[in-house]
Amino acid sequence: MQMWKLKIAGGKEPWLTTINNHVGRQHWEFDSEAGTPQERAHIEQVRQDFKNNRFRVKQSADLLMRTQVTEAAVATTLRRAITFYSSIQAHDGHWPAECTSPFFFFPPMASFLITLLLGS
Repeated sequence: MQMWKLKIAGGKEPWLTTINNHVGRQHWEFDSEAGTPQERAHIEQVRQDFKNNRFRVKQSADLLMRTQVTEAAVATTLRRAITFYSSIQAHDGHWPAECTSPFFFFPPMASFLITLLLGS
């Protein structure tokens, strides 16, 4: 169910005028004709529930997004992420070139102090 479509401005829009004609600007458009009648009814129910409960329910009301994300898409994304991170991890389990120690800040500090001492 793809009810939202990404639109990227290419310029020469009749109703928008800027220096660069919004070239590269992106926005999402809702296609009310997408999906089956049952899916559209479900989306309308979710929208109505959000409208009725938006002041009482304080958590992120992303039910519209959740209805459009399939389990297969989540599994594919997780598989790709795990594959990516396992490919950049070293064989002994550490992450090469990870700079999380105080020594990350030591070379610039030493350079600054040497410059300060030699400059005076």
